[in-house]
Amino acid sequence: MKKHIFKLLAFFSLSAMLTISCSDDFVEVDPPYSINSENYFNSKEDYEKGVIASYDLLHSTYVNVMLGEIASDNTLCGGGSAIDVPGFQQIDDMIHTPVNANLKNIWDWMYAGVNRCNYVLEFKDKTDFAGKEKLLAQVHFLRAYYHFELVKWFGGIPMNGDKRFKPGDELTVPRSSVEEVYAQIEADLTYAIANMETAAQPAGRVTKEAAQALLGKAYLYQKKYVLAASTLESVITSNKFSLMQDFSVLFENESENKQESVFEVQYTDAQGASFDCLQCSEGNVAVGFNGPRTYDGPLFESGYSFNVPTAETFNAFTAGDKRRDISIMDIEAVVAANPTWNSNKGVKYGIGYEHTGYFNRKYIPRKGDQNLGDDKLTNPNNYRSIRYADVLLMAAEANSAGGISDAKAREYLNLVRQRAFGDTNHDINFSGIALTDAILAERRLELVGEGHRFFDLVRTGKANATTIPGFTKDKNELFPIPYEEIQFANGNWKQNPGY
Repeated sequence: MKKHIFKLLAFFSLSAMLTISCSDDFVEVDPPYSINSENYFNSKEDYEKGVIASYDLLHSTYVNVMLGEIASDNTLCGGGSAIDVPGFQQIDDMIHTPVNANLKNIWDWMYAGVNRCNYVLEFKDKTDFAGKEKLLAQVHFLRAYYHFELVKWFGGIPMNGDKRFKPGDELTVPRSSVEEVYAQIEADLTYAIANMETAAQPAGRVTKEAAQALLGKAYLYQKKYVLAASTLESVITSNKFSLMQDFSVLFENESENKQESVFEVQYTDAQGASFDCLQCSEGNVAVGFNGPRTYDGPLFESGYSFNVPTAETFNAFTAGDKRRDISIMDIEAVVAANPTWNSNKGVKYGIGYEHTGYFNRKYIPRKGDQNLGDDKLTNPNNYRSIRYADVLLMAAEANSAGGISDAKAREYLNLVRQRAFGDTNHDINFSGIALTDAILAERRLELVGEGHRFFDLVRTGKANATTIPGFTKDKNELFPIPYEEIQFANGNWKQNPGY
């Protein structure tokens, strides 16, 4: 099914209905559409292709995941030098400005996803056919997903209803408030939940439970704890998910789309990329970026040594926690364990910038992964966007922080810890604030390397110069809107405070 979806994506891109260029954002002067509403959206097949195209921009969220770690206390930027990817390094050091190519990538690519969704929704009433609401439910979820990424990074953003952005809109469409963006996210996900296909779906397609999980997460980010708890409870009581008991295989390719997966971004080695167009890859670009530099050893392939975990992150795991060595690769431990690798040469690797000795093992290249000879930019390792463990911990947090049920919070927290340690001897028995803090600490350990840490620190008020060196309160909670967008808007949008 994975390959089938990507064949459709390739066809859709070639038809140029919604092709994204390397400079694609919603103020692009010459939108590259060659098929318009006059000769499209005339059949169910046309809508289906529009839906698949709306999924396609999920691939570019690899940079959101990487920077969600690099901006936090979990990892350092790394790479080959301090100027390897300057935008990454600036974010790591909290000295980023509105002129940052990587932040502009997030803005452009997420808005390209919004625009594709809006294209389908703009013409949702053009042609009727059985099951159309189920297709549109997926589009509403995807728009909510892209909007959620945008509001996390930039706060209030421009929204244009169910219409595509077109040149000139930047002068008239206002910047919505954070509350208005979340209201739209809630409305889209409510529609998706009510109209989603309930039968089993092909891997990678949105399900009702995925929409419930994202809605619960949106409520949690707004501190709407009662709504978050009840919505996430719906995912738990659906009995469609469970923790994979063997954490060691959770992030291997053969474990994609299994019982712990609530929503995964599907990657493939079917289409390559270049450094001039990273979002063109149908593979997970972050995997190659995260790999150990010039590595020659067992199990893994080399990469560019970005996004390197710190010793403090590695040491945050307590004795007996099975997650540590599966989540974080200790390169010296690998060297020591394989002294005769490859004709007695031993394991070899290069020392990158800000080398810590640790790598994000969840998302580094595995032996046998194909990358089409394109500088390791196309890796088929899916991104586990919403895992069941995350749902359990979010539900635990909502119950604890919301003062709803400490007993239920402990139950969900301890399910995650029991897998981590293989016993019940490490169960948490706290209540109140101590329990909430324990849940947040557990999120760091369970989800390290998965892009959530910075936003968890911000939304819980724990982001400061102590946890994140260089962090400035009342500024760095948000990232700046790209300079070009502010200039194009000609005073219509104000920059975020402090930038």
